[in-house]
Amino acid sequence: MRIEFDEKLDFSDVLIRPKRSTLASRRDVDLNREYTFKHSKQTWKGVPIMAANMDGVGTMHIAKALQEHQLFTCLVKSYTLDDLNQHIGSLNPNHFAVSTGTSKVDFANLKQIFKTHPQIKFICIDVANGYSEHFGDFVESVRKAYPDHVIIAGNVVTADMTQELILRGADIVKVGIGPGSVCTTRIQTGVGYPQLSAIIECADAAHGLGAHIISDGGCTCPGDVAKAFGAGADFVMLGGLFAGHDEGGGEVITEYHDTHQRDPRNNDPVYIKKQFVEFYGMSSSTAMIKHHGEVAEYRSSEGRTVKIPYKGKVEVTIKDILGGVRSTCTYVGAPTLKQLSKCTTFIKVHRQYNDVFVREKH
Repeated sequence: MRIEFDEKLDFSDVLIRPKRSTLASRRDVDLNREYTFKHSKQTWKGVPIMAANMDGVGTMHIAKALQEHQLFTCLVKSYTLDDLNQHIGSLNPNHFAVSTGTSKVDFANLKQIFKTHPQIKFICIDVANGYSEHFGDFVESVRKAYPDHVIIAGNVVTADMTQELILRGADIVKVGIGPGSVCTTRIQTGVGYPQLSAIIECADAAHGLGAHIISDGGCTCPGDVAKAFGAGADFVMLGGLFAGHDEGGGEVITEYHDTHQRDPRNNDPVYIKKQFVEFYGMSSSTAMIKHHGEVAEYRSSEGRTVKIPYKGKVEVTIKDILGGVRSTCTYVGAPTLKQLSKCTTFIKVHRQYNDVFVREKH
């Protein structure tokens, strides 16, 4: 056993210090990035914000909406070849990845998908714990089978394993253990790493090898997305922020809440209509029962199931996030997203914002 005493930081522990800027307007900021990936040598251009491969987020319809703004989607693992066949003609290969686990069945499914649709370029190899030897072996096997495809692999949170996955064949390493809004890994296992520090350390390791990282999890608002980019993330993956929209496909739950007030016209009780959508982690009991029929006896749920407010079309959320990041760039004088990290100075704080009018009253 050993203890590390140097402080690790999360998004909520810092703010970005403003600096003199020559930018006159948010419209002057270019959020597009262009990357050439280490192993595949593929070149990609777009806005490096991703929808996570979660139920209600990494859907075909989310992918179609995001690609209109040059954003990216990692599709959920549960999509079959038949599902892809129905939608592949309307999906841009530069803006989505198929996701896979690491079993023999998963590899066989992957081979069938690429045999049928060779135009697909991106593979997201996704497990909760990227530290197992088996995971590294699987990444290496996929790289040998598909030398020209872009491989995303994760999740990890430390520099050593980021380097290991890159050396095994990953072009992009997914960084984050436990920061997600519906993830309970830190509660169930005590394992995790504050997300801002994980980004800083893993980005440094990846960039030294000519590879890239994704910040996966922990963003609660557009400001957190900006902080992730400021810390050195090449891509930022979002789950909760993209959940709850029409394109996610979840059932809209309508509830009527008693306001404890009376209508002055007839003295009838007044109710307010609220609409919600169910959202859950992919290691939750909800997800495991949906996709596997049960929670295996050797494991426990590491995700929660919640009701989040129904948000309508995802277009509004996309514009809100992009507008927030553009505004960050104007505050620090970064004319492009590429320059944001070079213009970022974090200051450690004890309070993010004044929440007197947003706290729930009990």
